[in-house]
Amino acid sequence: MNFPNDIEILRRKVEKILDPIASAVEKGTRAEKDFLFTPSRTEAGRSLPPYYLVYFLFVDLLGYKNLGQFEKVAWSIPIDYDGTAYLLEHRKFGMGLFASNKENRESECQEIAKKINKAVRVAHPYFEWVANEAAKRSDLNVLNHSLRLHDRYVFLVNEYKKKMQEANSRKDERIRIEYSNTSWGIEIPYYALKNESEWLAISAIDAFYSFTEHIFIHASILKGLLLTGEDVANLADKDWASKFKSCLDIQEQDVKVHYDQLISIKRQIRNYVAHGAFGKNGEAFQVHTGAGAVPLLMPHQKGSSRFSMKSGIEFNEEEAIKAIEEFMSFYWESRMFPEVIYIQSSLPTILPYASDSTYTRAMASIEDMESFVEYLSRMHDDAANMDW
Repeated sequence: MNFPNDIEILRRKVEKILDPIASAVEKGTRAEKDFLFTPSRTEAGRSLPPYYLVYFLFVDLLGYKNLGQFEKVAWSIPIDYDGTAYLLEHRKFGMGLFASNKENRESECQEIAKKINKAVRVAHPYFEWVANEAAKRSDLNVLNHSLRLHDRYVFLVNEYKKKMQEANSRKDERIRIEYSNTSWGIEIPYYALKNESEWLAISAIDAFYSFTEHIFIHASILKGLLLTGEDVANLADKDWASKFKSCLDIQEQDVKVHYDQLISIKRQIRNYVAHGAFGKNGEAFQVHTGAGAVPLLMPHQKGSSRFSMKSGIEFNEEEAIKAIEEFMSFYWESRMFPEVIYIQSSLPTILPYASDSTYTRAMASIEDMESFVEYLSRMHDDAANMDW
């Protein structure tokens, strides 16, 4: 469909699907006294689509009346079904369809829910158009999953260290294995444990880059560099190095030291995983030569020098983890960067605050950011509890 020109066509199609559902306000449906405060949640309402789709469908697309906020109620839409009033409400405990004398009206409520679900599916192009239009503006929140991603990274690093410690503690261990009465062999647990520690290290490193890509985007919003949803999407599509540079100034020597180490690790280790894992030092082939089978390295780069027989790109898991932990100590754990205080709160980043200087004022100092986070956390909790 060609929105917004075709909205009216879609609106009529959705109204036909919903029929006989109508706006109780426009139809003047009569209801019991105190109906707005006494209806009960129906079982059928538990099968309704997500609250925001219901709201966009009835309020934005069809123009139904929203009665506004009440105690523990975010919004309330009165509807009519065959002359009886019902309420579609988003309450503290979720989206619901509410009715008086619900025991005798459950079958009607089931039919209402079915019609709404079908209408939402048909209205999908409208929701996509709304989403695309919203992304062009700044009235958006960007969800903050930093702590969950950090926990994944920490878990894998700890598992790597435990496995490495076990490998080292059993380095001299030899286990005699009897294959039969006349044959036996020696098993050395160290090698299997070393392999497992390497796999965990690579997973931890990958988790680190995933985590930092996420926090660098939030940091860029807090620094006022990303103002719209499209800005965020564009940076998200860029590589890790671009995200790092949008957050930290590599012209500063202490930052550049970390950047150089981390970009080297990313190329050597993360690219090894991403490009088929032929060999962690880039060995994709062996060339047939008079010297025997010579490793032909493929260091995952473009251009005429894509292949090489030179060494020098091998990596050491222990050193890589150490470099990553040094950066985490410098940035994430230091309490030197105001944006980190905000990101660690798990609050979403709010794009209007990037354009109206709210974040700029909070970024003035660690103390200013701590005060702002405390204030915003209270607001966030009140909204979650629907304490209006």
